[in-house]
Amino acid sequence: MEMIGLASRHSKTQKKREPIGSASYVCNACSCVDVYIDHTRGEVICSSCGLVLSDRSIDMGPEWRAFTSDEQNARQRVGGPTDWSKFDQGLTTTIGRQNVDASGRKLTSTRRAEIHRLRKWQIRTKVHSSDKRNLAVAMTELHRISSQLSIPYSIRETSAVIYRKALRKRLTRGRTILGMIAASLYLACRVHQVPRPLEEIVEQIHITRKELSLCVRLILRYLNLKIPHSNPAEFVHRFGTELELPGEAKKKAIDILELAREQRLTIGKDPKGMAAAAIYVASILTGARRTQLEIARTARVTEVTVRNRYKEMVEKLGISTT
Repeated sequence: MEMIGLASRHSKTQKKREPIGSASYVCNACSCVDVYIDHTRGEVICSSCGLVLSDRSIDMGPEWRAFTSDEQNARQRVGGPTDWSKFDQGLTTTIGRQNVDASGRKLTSTRRAEIHRLRKWQIRTKVHSSDKRNLAVAMTELHRISSQLSIPYSIRETSAVIYRKALRKRLTRGRTILGMIAASLYLACRVHQVPRPLEEIVEQIHITRKELSLCVRLILRYLNLKIPHSNPAEFVHRFGTELELPGEAKKKAIDILELAREQRLTIGKDPKGMAAAAIYVASILTGARRTQLEIARTARVTEVTVRNRYKEMVEKLGISTT
């Protein structure tokens, strides 16, 4: 009976032993193998005498905290985040060309030939369909245009989503990939209220303004997107910075545009032309005068447009520039 009791107690203690890494802890004071692991503090504590056996336990849990089940589900992840501006959304695999195994040893000739065949077919299957090849070319052009125009990452992601919707609707048939991706980028800038003129985008691509406008109208017609109208005030800071205007002149131009909007002068007018005219009026009122030619070149409109919008503002708003 005594041997049976000792055996049962021994089996219980063995069951409670919890290995950490490759080592099992034994208390130095009482030789007890029953330990308690405090994952919060990273300590291994003897359950019998309370001696701290180790304070370097590795926490294998996540680095984030969640207080609700929704937060926990939202923050769980595996691998890198999804990137819509990549044709495979960043969920791809790559077979390296080092020809070594995980231990750094060189592969045999037979294994090397097998890996070469796998690498070749892996590259082929990445763009096996026409849609994949289309996306691969389109996303490359998107990165090129957005980098030249200094477009933020969030706008680039939105433009990639718009282009993918157009591709699923088969709107790219009969249109150039460059024109459709440029139109998607233009609409994404308007969605984020950071509008870019069509002329500025045309300068970075090899298509005409007419073709780009057709692509924009095609996307708006069939995708049912809610694209806000461009606000002339959104162009003021950008044009003012290029013209090296002081902050007082920029603020005055925005105030003038707000008065023009209240008087319904901006309806049916080109936002760039209204912004250019407001900047011209503000530059005169604040003493930081710029010529109509300088403002027209910066805003990518004609001098006639600046002059006509200027006359309307001065007459309808009762502004004296003399």
